[in-house]
Amino acid sequence: MHHSFYGWYLKCQSDTQTLAVIPAIHNTGNKRTCSIQVITDNAAWTVLFPADVFRRKKQNIFIAENRFGEKGIRLAIHTQQVTVRGKLAFGPLSPIKYDIMGPFAMVPFMECRHSVWSMRHSVRGNVRVNGQEYIFRDAWGYWEGDSGRSFPKEYIWTHCFFPGGALMLSVADIPLAGICFTGIIGVVRWQGKEYRIATYLGARVAGIQDKMVRVIQGGLELEVRLLEISGRPLKAPSKGDKARTIHESASCRAFYRLCKEGRTMFAFETDRASFEFEWH
Repeated sequence: MHHSFYGWYLKCQSDTQTLAVIPAIHNTGNKRTCSIQVITDNAAWTVLFPADVFRRKKQNIFIAENRFGEKGIRLAIHTQQVTVRGKLAFGPLSPIKYDIMGPFAMVPFMECRHSVWSMRHSVRGNVRVNGQEYIFRDAWGYWEGDSGRSFPKEYIWTHCFFPGGALMLSVADIPLAGICFTGIIGVVRWQGKEYRIATYLGARVAGIQDKMVRVIQGGLELEVRLLEISGRPLKAPSKGDKARTIHESASCRAFYRLCKEGRTMFAFETDRASFEFEWH
């Protein structure tokens, strides 16, 4: 059996609380396991399951009694470290116009493939994590997926909701056919418009330093800056297995600016950003 992984990242966020879950399955040699990672504003847990409790059916993943999909999430986890119970219902999903990988969706042997299922959908429901209640009423959700063999060696990923929109950006070191290049994929949804920023559309990195990255594509310029370093340790795939530790802030301070033809379209600071800055 080859080394591979398949997983989803589902983030739910209100004005005061953040809860993200990552259901995944991993193949390493002749071993197959699955897991659910649970991330809150100030903690993270990884719960391992035997592979035979994993099922994928159309747009749903089932792991034991837990379900994830376009209608929402049902959680029923009970271990010595963490107990999670609850249900969250999703409103209509907000998919992007076409595959985030663009023409790279057709390229074989890529280390990691990314998908964006919904940039911003409504979330409603309650989840209890180790006795703490997470209550989502006028809340928002984001849903993406990853599959392949390993996460990129170096990468920057961020997602953020903001009034009138949402954005995601990923900048990664991509090995392909013996060479390496810096790959960019990003989507900005703002005021009813979708702006796609990607290597295959001519995007390039203008600078990476001090937890900041600036990308330019034609007349568009997007700057993202991590303002606090407080990532929770998460497990990331390496050769299919959850062998690598990365650090994610599910809800942290960050700054974002989008310019078009030299004019600032928006610039804001938020304490509700999600960020992974694995660039050295």
